Amino acid sequence: MEVWTIVFRTFFLYMLMVVIFRLMGKREVGELSLLDLVVFIMIGELAVLAIEKPNQPLFITILPMLLLLVIQLALSILSLKSQKIRDCLDGHPSLIIDQGKINEKEMRKQRYNIDDLLTQLREKNIRTVADVEFAILETSGKLSVFEKNKNNNEENRGASHPFPLIKDGKIQEDQLKRINRTNLWLRQELRKLGYRDIKKITYCTIDGNGELFVDIKDEK
Repeated sequence: MEVWTIVFRTFFLYMLMVVIFRLMGKREVGELSLLDLVVFIMIGELAVLAIEKPNQPLFITILPMLLLLVIQLALSILSLKSQKIRDCLDGHPSLIIDQGKINEKEMRKQRYNIDDLLTQLREKNIRTVADVEFAILETSGKLSVFEKNKNNNEENRGASHPFPLIKDGKIQEDQLKRINRTNLWLRQELRKLGYRDIKKITYCTIDGNGELFVDIKDEK
């Protein structure tokens, strides 16, 4: 009888975990945030305990699993509404190489050493740091690399790769500095395109030709 109980619990908990992970949203394993990873591990451990202890009521295991689901969904909704909460929960990308110069201060802050950097550059078939214009350490630990474009002129340097100038209705001042632009310049350019309310813009980037891409928030 205990064997059938284990079989039933294994099947039931497997299906329950699939449903829970589906409800949490679709994300690649390599793109999981620290919070996602912690929740997934906790749910997995709870499921294992329920299978190992067939005499324990199943409800005792299901309750904390569902509670973790509710917490995760609530935090996801809050992070959608606030960049500060999103940065607090998921962290934010770190600029490891800025215009060909290694940012050693940021590397120390992230406990990311030169060997880690060189290894990830080699994995992307990049032989030397001198070939890199920007390298960003994502919150998932993945290194995004933008190689230098020798055809870029000084005016558009740094704009050849679409760094975000506006996210969730907020101007990214650090990104503007990287392309030698100001808050006033950005507002003037947006007005020329017919965009007057910054808060209504979800996402805005600039390309190598100095052209702005603007995505407006959906009307509720």
